[in-house]
Amino acid sequence: MKPFKLGLIINPIAGIGGSVALKGSDGEGTWEKAIALGAQAKANSRAELALEILLPYKNQIVVYTVNDLMGEKAAHSMGFTTKLIYQTSNDLTTPQDTENATSALLAEGVDILLFAGGDGTARDICNIVEDTFPVLGIPAGCKIHSGVYAVTPKAAGRVVELMVTNQLVTLADADVMDIDESLFRQGVVKAKRYGEMLVPSELRYVQAVKAGGKESDELVLQDIASHIIEEMEDEWVVMGSGSTTAFIMEEMGLDNTLLGVDVIQAQELIKNDITEPELWQLLQDKIAGNVKLIITLIGGQGHIFGRGNQQLSPRIIRHIGKENIVVVATKSKLTALQSRPLITDTGDAELDQMLSGFMPVTTGYRDQVLYPVASPQ
Repeated sequence: MKPFKLGLIINPIAGIGGSVALKGSDGEGTWEKAIALGAQAKANSRAELALEILLPYKNQIVVYTVNDLMGEKAAHSMGFTTKLIYQTSNDLTTPQDTENATSALLAEGVDILLFAGGDGTARDICNIVEDTFPVLGIPAGCKIHSGVYAVTPKAAGRVVELMVTNQLVTLADADVMDIDESLFRQGVVKAKRYGEMLVPSELRYVQAVKAGGKESDELVLQDIASHIIEEMEDEWVVMGSGSTTAFIMEEMGLDNTLLGVDVIQAQELIKNDITEPELWQLLQDKIAGNVKLIITLIGGQGHIFGRGNQQLSPRIIRHIGKENIVVVATKSKLTALQSRPLITDTGDAELDQMLSGFMPVTTGYRDQVLYPVASPQ
């Protein structure tokens, strides 16, 4: 039987700036700065979550990949047969390496190109394949606006599993989006469509393109803000990223980080754009008793953890506790999900499972709905 030819590219530094509030890995010196701040690269571990789904079929699969941390190390360590198709020239990989590896994989005639990264990685691959060849992204970056990514790493593995087991998989064009990281770091979202790529369109597993822009229904947001502010009293509150939480901060007259995490106490700003290590230290040293975490979902996708808020790491979430997590969203945002559950993608399977089930979502003034939350598949 002919083996399944799986192309694999990992951007090893994708998302490395997320936990230390750098909003990505693009830009000269960002990788070094992230490491100096204590960030850890997680793209390989997220790729391994996808590959784990394929372990029962590893005798049927040959992984065509790049040396070391761009794919070979992860696939080989898990027992897959690998074939090296491209060699990087140094330890710090570049967008050019991604493009060169993509060209080499196309020449090998792989059945699908599975890649781990963020929107910048998707752009690099799109530069080579456009919409002529099936690809699928494993979400590993800070910015995941593109529709070419699976909803979780395991979901990416599930899609490839369908192909390996010869099940019918529909292909469709999906948008490749990216934003200006220099503006992103200033709290400005300026998204641009860069092209399309062909992806397996399994709706359970592949995400929608992120819905951008602020909520237009200001009255509803004012109702949500009024309820949250009334409930706050003098407690410590961690405010997650997003336009809905930003509106709450604005209603209190506080500076906010649209695409970061802020901390307030007694409705006074304690720290803007806090990093994961800083937040952990604050939880250990300063905050006695309960602390609330207020988060919202990514419009069009439904993620509440794992997209743009990597500062909220598993240890942070565990410390705060599920009972102290407050989800806020307008009913229009929930309706747009078309009954799909909210998604937690913390990178900790046990935590994701603990967070699953039904959670109350504040949708107005003293108005809540119960909405399902799912752990990654």
